[in-house]
Amino acid sequence: MNRSAVFAGLAILALAMAPPPAGAQTAPSAREIAAYTGLHAAAQNGDVAAIAALSKAPSNAIELGDKNGRTPLHVATFARQRTAIAALIAAGANTAALDNDRYDAVTIAAVANDEQTLRVLLAHGASAKLVTSRYDGTALIAAAHLGHDGVVRQLLAAGAPVDHVNNLHWTALIEAIVLGDGGARHQRTLSALLGAGSNTQLTDRDGRTPLELARLRGYDAMERLLLNAGAR
Repeated sequence: MNRSAVFAGLAILALAMAPPPAGAQTAPSAREIAAYTGLHAAAQNGDVAAIAALSKAPSNAIELGDKNGRTPLHVATFARQRTAIAALIAAGANTAALDNDRYDAVTIAAVANDEQTLRVLLAHGASAKLVTSRYDGTALIAAAHLGHDGVVRQLLAAGAPVDHVNNLHWTALIEAIVLGDGGARHQRTLSALLGAGSNTQLTDRDGRTPLELARLRGYDAMERLLLNAGAR
């Protein structure tokens, strides 16, 4: 089998196994948003005064989830309401809360490539270290998968576990290769992960190293980055 055929087969396999970035997280629908009341409505609309008032009322618990388990903090994160995020956390919102899909606010912002909202969350004490999603992954793995290199750098600076292995047996470094396109964004992501000390010898479920995976896909620039980092 020639190299092109191997690459094509692996690409199909990776796509079949890939965590779907759009479908994995469920943002509130227009109908849900229209039906929101209390803190959920205040979070969606960025109404800081209402958040301050409602968070004190027992009937509007700040950790109340909607039908998808989204707390007001999740809603504010999806809506990019950054002042609302700060107000909710100040009022006691749990930054580690997971929705029904097992996503926290940090991972929601990371997948959305929303660097500003992520910066607010991290500045107000949210963790980059949580295990999230049905894949037992992290925000870092999700961002590496998508080539969100700016988000990756923020998460690394915040202490994200660089070598966490999800239940697909992939690290952030491996996902940047097997679910990336080999282009500039994923190259920058790979470079950031290597600079943070990612282990280049951790393998996928079939025993293939990141260097082998890059070579199989014909990602020459990634191969050079890995070799320069001492991968073998």
